[in-house]
Formats: sequence, C-alpha cells, structure tokens
Amino acid sequence: MAADMNGRESIGSRFGFIMLAAGCAIGLGNVWRFPYMAGTHGGALFVLIYVAFLVLLGLPVMMMELAVGRAARRGICGAFRDLPEHAPSRWRFAGMVLFTGNLMLMIMYTTVTGWLISYFCDFLTGAASGLTTERALNAHLDDLLASPGRMSIFMLLASAVGFAVGAGGLRNGVERVTKILMSCLFLLLFGLCAYSLTLPGVKDGVGFYLLPDAAGLTGGKWFETVSGAMAQAFFTLSLGIGSMTIFGSYIGKKHTLASESILIIGCDTLVALLSGVVVFAACFSYGIKVDSGPGLLLISLTGVFNHLPFGCFWGAVFFLFLSIAALTTVIAVFENIVAFMIDEWHFSRRRAALVNFIAVGVLSLPCLLGFNVLKDVHPLGGTSTILDFEDWLLSDLYLPIGSFLFVIFCCWRGWTWEKFFTEVNAGEGVKVPVWTKWYMKFVLPLLILTLVVIGVFNRFFK
Repeated sequence: MAADMNGRESIGSRFGFIMLAAGCAIGLGNVWRFPYMAGTHGGALFVLIYVAFLVLLGLPVMMMELAVGRAARRGICGAFRDLPEHAPSRWRFAGMVLFTGNLMLMIMYTTVTGWLISYFCDFLTGAASGLTTERALNAHLDDLLASPGRMSIFMLLASAVGFAVGAGGLRNGVERVTKILMSCLFLLLFGLCAYSLTLPGVKDGVGFYLLPDAAGLTGGKWFETVSGAMAQAFFTLSLGIGSMTIFGSYIGKKHTLASESILIIGCDTLVALLSGVVVFAACFSYGIKVDSGPGLLLISLTGVFNHLPFGCFWGAVFFLFLSIAALTTVIAVFENIVAFMIDEWHFSRRRAALVNFIAVGVLSLPCLLGFNVLKDVHPLGGTSTILDFEDWLLSDLYLPIGSFLFVIFCCWRGWTWEKFFTEVNAGEGVKVPVWTKWYMKFVLPLLILTLVVIGVFNRFFK
C-alpha cells in the first residue's frame, strides 16, 4: 500500500488523479441528465449558459474542495475539524452533515445504475429486441420497476462493484480500476459519436444542440434556461458534499489546483457535450421529441436502437457506456465513504468497505421500493416518488448549500482566504489571481444562494 510521508495512502500518478476525480464528476449528470435538460431548455443556448456557469460556479468551488482536502490530508469531516481557526466545533458538525450527502447520492445512484446494467443485459441477451412501439417500451420499463427482486439484484451488483474495488486499496483497486473504466468510457463514447455522425438527422440534431437561437430566451423562457443551467453545473460535478475533498487529500503539491480543476472540468464537459451529440443525432433522425424528459434514454433511445441495423449490438454498447459512467461515480463516492471510516473510526479498508456495502444496500431499499411496494408514498405530493424526493434533497439543497459553506469556510470565517489562496496556488501551473478574492467572497455566495432559492421556489411555489 503506497503512502506519503505521513503514512497516508496516495495516488500513484497525475493521470490517475485526474481520472479518479473526473470519474467522480462524470456520471448520470453528464450522459442522462444533461441531454434531456438541454432538450427541455432550448438546446444550444442552454449549453452555452451551462458552460459559463461551470467556469463561474463549478471551477472556484472545485478548487476549494481540493484545497481543503490537500491542506488537511483528510476528507471533509477531518478537514472541517482540523483546519478552522474560528468555531471548529461548528465546522466539524457542518462537515458531518455535508458528508451524509455522499450516502444520499449513493442510495439513489446504485438504484439507477442498476437500471442501466439491467438494460445492458437485456440488449446483450436480446430481451430488449423488438421493442419498437411506445406501449412495448413503456411496458418493458414498467416491468422492471414493478420487480423489487430484480431491481435489488442489479442495485446490489452496482454496490458490490464499489465495495470490491474500494476493498482492493487506493492504488491497486480504486485508481487502477477507474483508469481502465474511464479509458473504456472514452473509447465507447468516441465510437458512438462516430456512428451517430452517419445517421440521417445528424445535421439538424447537432444544429439544434450547438447553434444558439436567441428565440430560446423569449417569452419568459430565459429564467428557466438560466436556472436550469446553473443547477446542472452543480449537479454534474457533485460539488458541496466533499466528494472532491477526499481526492485532494491524496495528492501532492506539484501542480496548482486551478490546473487540476480545469482538467477535471474539461473531461467532464467533453463527455457531456459528446453524449449530447449521440442523443440529439438519434432524436432528430427518428422523430423523437428532444424534451421528452428523463425517459429519453430508457424509453425513446431504446426504441431507436431497435430500428437500427445491428440494434442489439449498438444498444448494448450504449448502455454499457452509461453503466460505466455511473459505476465510475459509484466507485469514487464509495471511496469517500470508506475513507471516512478509515480516517475517523480507524477501520481497516476491507472492514470499512464491507460495512458500507451493507449500509448502502439497506439504505437504498426505500428508493428502490418506491416504484413498487411503496409506490403510493408521494413525499413531494402528486405522483412524486421517493427517488424524486431524494434527488430534490440532494440537487437543490445539499449540493448548493454545501458549496456555499465551502465558500464561507475558505473565504470568510473558517480556514480564511489567505490560507486557501496559498494552498490553491502551490505548485506549477495556472494561478488564481488576487483580484478573484472579491468575486469569491461576495459574488459567488450570492449566486449559490440564488440557486437554493430557485430550487425551493420551483418545488413549492411554482
């Protein structure tokens, strides 16, 4: 087990760190949520505003998470305990609360990842072939959601991957497997993009996706487009719950954290943009509504693959790509949870991985059963599910509020701006300018609080 001079495990290479951190960021937010959000909010204009918010919101908060981890050599709980100069007990409590967001993410993610693995298996075995009508496609998904036994098997399989990889160690397990999975993910994505460029509607699809149309911001649509892009920038990077903090604790000070953050966000954005090319080329080629919501992948695109030559093959490749994207996040966030028990409770790595495998499996059950046994439970009213409630709690509250606390911690009364500024600029590469202090202290927290208000307003008052 490789360790630094303080006895802490460390990542073996810069490439390994980038792939781990990018694997944490790259997931369903890129290849599931991003295409349907772009389709719902006007395509290209949404994409441009989204990229702007990645720079304005995502980049500074990611640098803060990595800086806190690298300075403390701990995850969010240990860092919020050891670094503060003001009110350390309050910050430690805040760290514990935000850390639970990782569990919230996992109990949703493992369920949805199980759906993707199930669809991959269905295409691989031919069980999904012949599903071409809307009725058949909906029935296939309904059959899966109505089967708690089958969903549990695939949910536990996704959890078991995170458990097994985490138990193997940081370098030999988490880093090695993530590098392999991320390499496969990019190969599959480039292959799917190349194939998408041969589809008849690729010109119209890519035009809608990448050519801005000012009409998209008329008739009051601008507010929904801007707020949606802002929320997506946070969701896709999973900022605010310390998911990146743990990986900052595993690296040295050879490179500045601005350089590292730019590379991570670049990888994340590349996957999101290329995934959109695949989805929109298919939608415009076969007359699928681009604003058809979350069902765009499991229902609409499943029908598309069954109309294509060698449809089962391309469907299996596509859902293998989605499964790998989801599993890289499962592995990365699982490492965060495992590291907490190692750092704070002094568990062995294998014991921590086993305990968390059991805990995540049990805690995921309400989300899973919300589609069958507990289908009459509607936490947010209407037809909402337990998954909808957990998604709202994480996306609209945990992530932005956690990011706000990171800003206060680094710029105001936790760790202080001076120490953050020194840490983030340690090493070779892009430096954070001094003038950004005023943006990070005053503008950034206001933008984040605006996102919280929008999330609450959209849920309860719209």
